[in-house]
Amino acid sequence: MGEVNFMQEEDIQLEITRARFSDVLKRHGELTERLSRDADKVVFEHLQKEFDAARVSQTEDICLDGEEWNDGLLATIRERVHMEADRKTMPGDTNMVPGPHFQEKTTYKVRSKVICCLEGARIGIQYETSFAGEPCELYHCVLESKSFLEKMTVLEHTIPFFLPIREAEIDLLSSNAMKFIDYVGELLQAYVDRREQVRLIKELYGNQIRELYHSLPYHMVEFVLDDSDCKVTASLRYADLVSVVPTRIRVLAWPSKKNIINAATLNRTESGVLGSLRIPARLSYAEDALRTMSLPEEIVLNMSRELQHIFHHQSPS
Repeated sequence: MGEVNFMQEEDIQLEITRARFSDVLKRHGELTERLSRDADKVVFEHLQKEFDAARVSQTEDICLDGEEWNDGLLATIRERVHMEADRKTMPGDTNMVPGPHFQEKTTYKVRSKVICCLEGARIGIQYETSFAGEPCELYHCVLESKSFLEKMTVLEHTIPFFLPIREAEIDLLSSNAMKFIDYVGELLQAYVDRREQVRLIKELYGNQIRELYHSLPYHMVEFVLDDSDCKVTASLRYADLVSVVPTRIRVLAWPSKKNIINAATLNRTESGVLGSLRIPARLSYAEDALRTMSLPEEIVLNMSRELQHIFHHQSPS
């Protein structure tokens, strides 16, 4: 019974520490979200108005697919915005009627991206995100360059601060602007996918989820599921920020205090039963499911049967 009392005291201390840590993480997450939302709100409203105005004034809307979206087209867009900007700054041109070429205002739609020519030799990209076929947030990125021959830079954007847009700008924008534009779109969609997966599982199984932690970009996720017979911990790691399915997964089932205490009261500690009961069991079926789909329902739906099978063989006879 001394062993049982020690285990109970140890569990109490762990629960106190866990509760304190959980409260700190919750407050940190709320503060981060509020600061990010408030800082981005003004920029978002300003850019959304500018993009809406560009869409209203357009004379042509072109949908591109596959090879139609290429470096040559992006170069044409860049040339057009610079020619228009130069024309407006040339003296004596205020009363001149622009030719047909300058009157054209084209918006390009490339899958989930909308590319607009903005005032002041700027190119705007609006990213549309979605989850399970339903639209989610819009994000913006505005590129500019001092001349057609100079490299483009990111002027302003509404992309979450924890996604590496500045690193992508350094690595890609100067050498391959099209690849940069596509990569930012992949970053945003993958982030929304991971975030919405976590939101969905919280909605579906909120009463069974005891704790849930995640990094800001949701590329590290951990949660605890409470079952009547045990506690299940899941740890998910994604290879990079454009991954939607986790690559490193660990799902462990820990025996309940009741099972451990019963084994101790039966005086079977010396036989190794207590030790074996305190070792968690891996739920391979859950790990396999997580490798092929997004936080699948099978993890919870099949859990009771799997746990009963596992701990039935470990329980003292």
